Amino acid sequence: MRLKVDVLPTEELVYPDVVLVVDVIRSTTTAVCFLEAGAEALYLVPSLEAARPFKDRDVLLAGEVGGLKPPGFDLGNSPREALEAPVGGKTVVMSTTNGTKAAHVAARTAKHVLLASLFNAHAAARLARELATEEVAILAAGKEGRVGLDDLYTAGVLAEYLGLLGEVEPEDGARIALAVKRNFQDPLEALTLSAAASALKGVGLEADVPFCAQVAKSAVVPVLTGRVGEALIFKVAPFGAAKRAVPETLKQPGNQAQEKDHPQ
Repeated sequence: MRLKVDVLPTEELVYPDVVLVVDVIRSTTTAVCFLEAGAEALYLVPSLEAARPFKDRDVLLAGEVGGLKPPGFDLGNSPREALEAPVGGKTVVMSTTNGTKAAHVAARTAKHVLLASLFNAHAAARLARELATEEVAILAAGKEGRVGLDDLYTAGVLAEYLGLLGEVEPEDGARIALAVKRNFQDPLEALTLSAAASALKGVGLEADVPFCAQVAKSAVVPVLTGRVGEALIFKVAPFGAAKRAVPETLKQPGNQAQEKDHPQ
């Protein structure tokens, strides 16, 4: 199976199979947390203007401009806030600077689009492997048109785990992501050095960075299920869809990451 990593979303990208979209600080981490908190669905829209018409009693608007909640929105883009938000049974419409736009690039051609982060890395990789017939691509959102260390590191974590699940043929982008991952012993170190983390510190939201650096804490994988106008509809993949055996290499002493089972 081919394994590729694209470091930025661009108009010419074409995907024949499965895409894992990564915006670890913070959009794809926050998306997982909204669904963990009980949201019925996520609608990812390309702009704030596209989000506002969806506002309703059972629909909440979430997003950010410069890292902060936009005027008139119910929620920001903090995963810590999302995990505690009163979103049970509701639809959350999200618009963020980088992540939602990357999802739209992937959705133009891919058969399957999944949202991935460190928080759900193992579950997302397993589901991608299960769905793929020829290729898994990892699309890093970056930050405002520039490559992001945080997303590239996360792509490396996903690529490494995919390699443990079975044989892959990594192309150059995947090899670069793997090299970045292996250069850092601690996820928090890699994320803290990123421009995205620096921007959050500038607006007083640096506490989101350690949260985003947690690995394999959620079994929730947001999967593209449809569209409404400009909105991409993501829902939780059925539990058990990617329940494959953990590779023996991950069961050895020293491999301590454990996934949290989602409440049934």
